[in-house]
Amino acid sequence: MADISKGVRSFSIGTGISRILGLVREQVFAYLFGAGTATDAFNAAFRLPNLLRDLFAENALSTAFVPVLTAQKEKSKEAMNRFASNILNTLLLVVGISTVAGMLFSPWLAKIIAPGFGGVPGKTALTAKLAAILFPFLLFIALAAWAMSYLNTEGEYFILSVAPAFFNVVSIAVPIALYAHFRNRGMDPIFGMAVGVTAGGVIQFLGQLPRIRKRGFRYTPFLSFRDPEFRRAMALFLPVAVGLSSSRFNIFINTLLISLLAEKSITWLNYAYRIFFTPLGLFGMAVGTVALPTFVKFIQQGRTDDLRATLFDSLKMVLFLTVPTSAVIAFLAHPLTSVIYEHGKFTAADTAATAAMLALYMIGVPFASALRNVAGVFYAYGDARRPMVASFASVGTNVALNLALMHVLGYRAFPLSASVATVVNIGLLCLWLPKKIGPFSSRPLARYAGLLTLGSLAGGAASWGSYRGLSLLLGTGLPVKIANVILSGAAGLLVFYAVCRAAGVAEVRDYVKRFLKI
Repeated sequence: MADISKGVRSFSIGTGISRILGLVREQVFAYLFGAGTATDAFNAAFRLPNLLRDLFAENALSTAFVPVLTAQKEKSKEAMNRFASNILNTLLLVVGISTVAGMLFSPWLAKIIAPGFGGVPGKTALTAKLAAILFPFLLFIALAAWAMSYLNTEGEYFILSVAPAFFNVVSIAVPIALYAHFRNRGMDPIFGMAVGVTAGGVIQFLGQLPRIRKRGFRYTPFLSFRDPEFRRAMALFLPVAVGLSSSRFNIFINTLLISLLAEKSITWLNYAYRIFFTPLGLFGMAVGTVALPTFVKFIQQGRTDDLRATLFDSLKMVLFLTVPTSAVIAFLAHPLTSVIYEHGKFTAADTAATAAMLALYMIGVPFASALRNVAGVFYAYGDARRPMVASFASVGTNVALNLALMHVLGYRAFPLSASVATVVNIGLLCLWLPKKIGPFSSRPLARYAGLLTLGSLAGGAASWGSYRGLSLLLGTGLPVKIANVILSGAAGLLVFYAVCRAAGVAEVRDYVKRFLKI
């Protein structure tokens, strides 16, 4: 079994910096713009390049790129760089064309993705203009994902995880700097947010280039769709892209449906998602990203026992990291949302709606985090078909639940449906997992997860009780609320640890020691 805790620790530290800055960016966004017509238009416009983002960047690219690049690295640095250059040139060509097309056709795309906006004068037109500014973000974030995948293969986890911090710094500074500029010219200041996002994507890519060069990458003007290694990567990429396109289609449908609900709904959903993605990105993506190259190596060496042991260790690790943090965030959803967002134009009513969605989102965090590890085994084996099928089943579940519940639960239906759909996705993959790694008993993992859940519920309840008690004692001013949320969250995690130790969950002590190097 490989100990991936060191890589996870480095990735989590870098991601933590990025996520903190990401929340600051959302605070700035909420303070300057609150929730309303402009923010709805921005979030819908941003969904347009994001529909293609996962296809050309991040998940699909790294899933197909890293296994083949790892194999090429074993041959020679020259072979590795030749293949990496081929992928880079392909991205420049294909994503470049897609970006230009998106900019040109943004007026029509805006009408398709948010038909409910047509009832508000100027809202669809604003969405289209914002989309035209945002589409270049797609190209540069794809190039940034290529760079991150290269560094992942080289065992560089801190730099690739902290790279999004470059994006966040720029996307914070630009809208602040341009706010008065657009307002004085009679334009909506929300345009500054769009400019900041695109500029941030540029910096996120450029910021990684020095480290890639130091790691030995040398560009080659090589472009060949017939290259055997390129075809091997495409054989994995295409099913992954199809599977991800189903999830992107899911987001498209969700945007369409939620645009039919009360105004601000899509903005509340976006704000809640940003907090939801913090533990998922901080821990779930960290473990999955670090584990994938290890899975590939064990499969190439025929070490199935080590693969199985590392998989279950990674699953226990990711559950240890996400179950208690998700519970604490869910119990503290309202004060946490208030501390982060309730400033400027963001009202108490906006906080209540966003917090309700956040609590429902947090149900799915441990499942979504574990999903990356389980799916990683299939991808490491070159099997993208089963994850694709599971993804389609998940999308079907999500759409069906949203249609059934949106007029009953309103905007709350969307995070709840997303959480249930994630359970369906990982459930199907776990049923098929023995075909890859051989028979195994799921009882020890299920017992471990159950004890973590009990400890986390106790910790979450303790954090809520602590917050309530300290609020009565100290008051509710903003500095006090910030300190209260931090102290109450820490108290909840300590209670979680104590309950798990009392229940005999030895792994929690082991993981604490491994992460803190005790």
